[in-house]
Amino acid sequence: MDIPWGSDIANRFITNVGLVTTHGTHGHNIMACEWTHHLSYKPALIGISLHPRHASHNHIKETKEFGIAITSIHQSVLSSLAGKDSGKKFNKIKIAEELGYKFFPAKNINVMMIENASVNLECKLHQEIPLGDHTLFVGEVIAASFSPEAKPLAYHAGKYWDMTSTLEKSSDELREKIKNLFEKYKK
Repeated sequence: MDIPWGSDIANRFITNVGLVTTHGTHGHNIMACEWTHHLSYKPALIGISLHPRHASHNHIKETKEFGIAITSIHQSVLSSLAGKDSGKKFNKIKIAEELGYKFFPAKNINVMMIENASVNLECKLHQEIPLGDHTLFVGEVIAASFSPEAKPLAYHAGKYWDMTSTLEKSSDELREKIKNLFEKYKK
């Protein structure tokens, strides 16, 4: 079966918004990538899932490197423009700069990074895995920085969210009961 984009099932997922930055045949590019995931602590591995039609897909295959910015709550407009149309036809970084967003060159790879992102990661391609209609690019993080004051932006059901409130964790009493139940049902 398929789970189409925008369907009721697809809209149940909650993700962060990763902005993938690349450089290649189509120049410097930025694209929004909802499927950006932290895969491993040691070594630090990040996965991004891209459709082959994207300029960024071609750039990563060419250069074996990419940047990832986890957007902050103040970058929803940047996320929207990065997700609009193709870097094959438009210079989206120049468009973003015209709107006041700032970029800087990565230290170790030939891509632009995003000022005031929640997190910036410079990645070298570790593995490329074709999966269905997308390719999972696994990048090994070779440099990372974060802005402590920049809260990450969340994406759910086609909308951006500010994750400002938290739910209470289980009470100490309930956690103790769960601990005892684990002991009781130990295999």
